[in-house]
Amino acid sequence: MIKTSAVLPSLTLERAGEAYTICALATAPGGALGIIRVSGPKAFDAVQAIADKDVNKFSPNSAHFVRLTAKNTQNSKQCSEQPVSMPNQETLDEAMVTVFHAPHSYTGEDSVEISCHGSRYILNKVLELLVQNGCRMANPGEFTQRAYLNGKLDLSQAEAVADLIASSNQATHQLAMSQLRGSVSSELALLREQLLHLTSLLELELDFSDHEDLEFADRTKLNDLANKIDSHINRLTHSFETGQAIKQGIPVAIVGKTNVGKSTLLNRLLKDDRAIVSDVHGTTRDTIEDTIDIQGVTFRFIDTAGIRQTTDQVEQIGIERTFAALHKARIALWLIDTLPTEKELQEIIELTKGKSLIIIQNKIDKDTTLSIPLSIFQNLHNYSFLQISAKQGTNLQQLEQAIYDAADIPTLTDTDVIITNARHYDALVRARHSLSRVLDGLHTGLSGDLLSEDLRDVLNILSEITGGQITTPEVLGNIFKNFCVGK
Repeated sequence: MIKTSAVLPSLTLERAGEAYTICALATAPGGALGIIRVSGPKAFDAVQAIADKDVNKFSPNSAHFVRLTAKNTQNSKQCSEQPVSMPNQETLDEAMVTVFHAPHSYTGEDSVEISCHGSRYILNKVLELLVQNGCRMANPGEFTQRAYLNGKLDLSQAEAVADLIASSNQATHQLAMSQLRGSVSSELALLREQLLHLTSLLELELDFSDHEDLEFADRTKLNDLANKIDSHINRLTHSFETGQAIKQGIPVAIVGKTNVGKSTLLNRLLKDDRAIVSDVHGTTRDTIEDTIDIQGVTFRFIDTAGIRQTTDQVEQIGIERTFAALHKARIALWLIDTLPTEKELQEIIELTKGKSLIIIQNKIDKDTTLSIPLSIFQNLHNYSFLQISAKQGTNLQQLEQAIYDAADIPTLTDTDVIITNARHYDALVRARHSLSRVLDGLHTGLSGDLLSEDLRDVLNILSEITGGQITTPEVLGNIFKNFCVGK
């Protein structure tokens, strides 16, 4: 395999002159087909050098059958200067070549996609020949980075590409598609427009600073608008918790006494014997974690050690981890098979504060006479009650629906704006902090020039999300470094 580092020129050299043409495998190796992407000013020439047809003459957005040849034309004349006919050359593969002319391509540059057979030898050989004919191997995310630099995507849309590739369920797919289509960008554009209106009114006053009694910006209206913008940013900031839960999986802790059926329930939900099931008390001594999808949303289930008084040091460590898992969980499933005591009720109230609680009476296949009055749960808030048999799988569908409802996930559409990116969240928090200074300044009668400076801070911080204020290669490199090669 060609090593990227072996063919990378120095970044200083690339910035000083013309952009390099890059190439990379865009599909996972080992499949029936493999796609190699080429982008840059010499993309057509590089591909033509190994093809039996004149790629430079292909019409835009068209696909063509070509034979790829194992010929090194590095020291030959430019292929565009002579007809391409190489019947005596060794045919490496028969492929489809699709050409895209700048600026109408993913990167905004001349681009080619070569669809070959998926042989590792063929793909490596094609990449080797492309490098010999003027390309270099692409860095992770470099195609998307070029799309951003060429104005095809803003930075939030570019980051959505990575989220789309990583999406593992319907919800994460919808969020990534929404961001890719510009939902975050549109929302921020609206905020920027309102902020610019505020700033322009304040800065207009500075042009007439000799007239101290002249005030273009009504302070009451400015305060109302600033509060409206603050509320908008606050809503976006608070959506991050939901966005992270959808992206990483909503944590659900399964808790209860020993031998109440927690591990049996986990295995039923996962449809797999993930946890050891035994009649011996204290079998589960550590947290066991796995995920399932319910109605397009990923839930991360954590089976925990049974809560009881014990002198076993190892089991005690497991119980401490149960409390830690409960602390991180968004939803708690409390399994019971007997009438809970007042002490147990008080304990669960303390452990599940701020969480959605589902109380599950298990083992109804064994004891059909046990009746648990719901009145004993009157001091609990935000809870639901179900009767199931984890062993028999009774009422499991109702439980899954209750878990989904407890997550309180909003109905997602392509236009919903939910923040999923930690970088965006950080910028919104900082923007709101700067906006709070504006509101304080309006309250205390701060001069227009100082108010305007704080408003400019808010504008600049929000611009970081879409890329308006990103200027250093180090910041861009950090954003794109986790992309896959070929994208």
